Amino acid sequence: MIKQYKTLIDLFEDQKQSQGIIRFISGEKDEYTLTFEQFWQETLLFLGALQSKGVKPNDELIILTTSNKRFLLSFWASILGGIIPVPVAPGISDEHKSKLFYVAEHLNHPSLVTDNDTLERLTKFVKNRNISDSKSLLTSHCITADNSQLKGKVLQRNPNDIAFIQYSSGSTTVPKGIVLSHKNLTSNIYSIAKKLNFTKHDSVLSWMPLTHDMGLIGNHISLLGAGLSHSIMDTNLFIRRPLLWLKKASEYKATILSSPNFGYKHYLKQFEKSQNILLDLSCVRLVINGAEPISSSICNQFINALRPYGLNQDTMFPVYGLAEATLGVTFPALNKKYSTISLKRYSVSAGEAVIPSQPNGDTITFVKVGEALGNCEFRLTDLNDKAVPENVIGHIQIRGDNVTSKIYNDPKTSKEMFTSDQWLKTGDYGFKIGNELVITGRLKEIIIINGQNYYPHDIEEIITQGKKLELGMVAACRASDPVDQTDQLIIFFLHRKDLSSATNTINHIRSVIGKILGIEIKYVIPNKTIPKTTSGKIQRLKLAQEYSEGKFDQIIDDLKNATKNFNKKSDSFETNTVLDDLISITSKYSEGIEINADDNLFEVGISSLTLTEIMLEIEEEYPRMISIDDLFENPTLRQLSNYLNSQK
Repeated sequence: MIKQYKTLIDLFEDQKQSQGIIRFISGEKDEYTLTFEQFWQETLLFLGALQSKGVKPNDELIILTTSNKRFLLSFWASILGGIIPVPVAPGISDEHKSKLFYVAEHLNHPSLVTDNDTLERLTKFVKNRNISDSKSLLTSHCITADNSQLKGKVLQRNPNDIAFIQYSSGSTTVPKGIVLSHKNLTSNIYSIAKKLNFTKHDSVLSWMPLTHDMGLIGNHISLLGAGLSHSIMDTNLFIRRPLLWLKKASEYKATILSSPNFGYKHYLKQFEKSQNILLDLSCVRLVINGAEPISSSICNQFINALRPYGLNQDTMFPVYGLAEATLGVTFPALNKKYSTISLKRYSVSAGEAVIPSQPNGDTITFVKVGEALGNCEFRLTDLNDKAVPENVIGHIQIRGDNVTSKIYNDPKTSKEMFTSDQWLKTGDYGFKIGNELVITGRLKEIIIINGQNYYPHDIEEIITQGKKLELGMVAACRASDPVDQTDQLIIFFLHRKDLSSATNTINHIRSVIGKILGIEIKYVIPNKTIPKTTSGKIQRLKLAQEYSEGKFDQIIDDLKNATKNFNKKSDSFETNTVLDDLISITSKYSEGIEINADDNLFEVGISSLTLTEIMLEIEEEYPRMISIDDLFENPTLRQLSNYLNSQK
């Protein structure tokens, strides 16, 4: 039976006696299972450890760990003790490590729960970068110990009390802490459970990180609240071995799956290269797609590829939500094939009435994301917050019991995020057709890559830190992949000389972004001007529009030839067969990036996801001779080649 609780504490206390389990999957044969009752008891012991360390009610507890079990014990121990959990994503990039200290500076009395390996990496990072740990997170306020021998004391809370703080993901700027109350959470998960029609027969398997709202709220808290068993796969395991996701879903007869677009795309890349796959997906009734712009082509590819294994074509379930809304805003109807609408390209502008059309080269196809969930409503407005008619593109605004009331310790931003009549500005554009919402784009210039948000001005600042370029000479723009509509990063820089002299700067930009952010740049384009407004603001949207219209196609083609000629080294004379294989494999995954035998793969501008794909193919070519961990010790193709030769 689906219940609406007043607080998360009520929820956990009520469900601890249910028959549900949580399964933690760290490898194909590496799993750990807890019943809800066992989970409750371990949480109380973890709370005892926190309280023995002096963590008090209303103190903040930053959770930064690679262990999903430790994460959830820390999270729920905080909830039960009136402590404010603050999840922060672990990662290997400088940006991920720096975020911890950005967050800490905006908290009042933070402590840190982490693991020994993460603590060691953070300590080295702080020392090497001379970063101030002013809140003593890595010393006196750091907790790495396991459970106490004594159970902690549960503190009851009110519905409007802070449950936890969800920090914005992926930006190198100071992140914003979205305050979520117990009422926000219990309201939204109740509406989600009703809409999805949870029953005792449902079970869920997720690889989504618990630091993401879709992972923590959608694939854990809402399921605990409904008494449903669920399996949580390590995110890094999915990235390394995506096929294991559906293999485990088949094994445990999961009924609900979820992922952003890039996860489905990542799975399909490996699936298409594999043979003799044995799956039974006939139990799956929902394949939820959200967290980034939804591509109808990827939806179709995924469903069609898995249909022979029992996946029903009506299972794809595109949704819309955001952290400020706790999780969900709109969901479609159950048991219906998801629907799309194609629009004339020129009609997709704010304030314009959309013009539906049959799909062709002059149209853009959008996915409908359903109707408003219970306890939440949306409206479409112009820039003056006045409602626009149906089928007219406007700014999406929301309100309801699930919507946050503020940004933590930031009254100025908190005020700016609401209209005068208290609707929250989402920063997204869309239109309404009937009762359904269609998302067409983002008001802001945020670039979403693999589910992470990146801000153009932050990317530009990173590029200009090396003093090769100055701010105002670089523009980071978002373009849309014409095939799957995912975001691409395009960098423009001011360059008035011939193209051949731009190669050093192009390589520098790719290297610094790859090293610090770990993301790919689709193209780095030299341009004779960086357009600006009369007030000096860079006109990124103008550059992006010109790119989409093909203005820079010839420059891109010329650059490919110039870069190839510039980067010719002695590699062309290599007789090392293993090295040739590695170069061939790498080139398949690094379109537009010239990679030589002595280039550090972590610094050439390809993402960690692409690096994983490269290593997976190398492992297939040289089975049982190399693992992804060996890449850290041998970061160039020549070093990898020498290592493989030594293993023969």
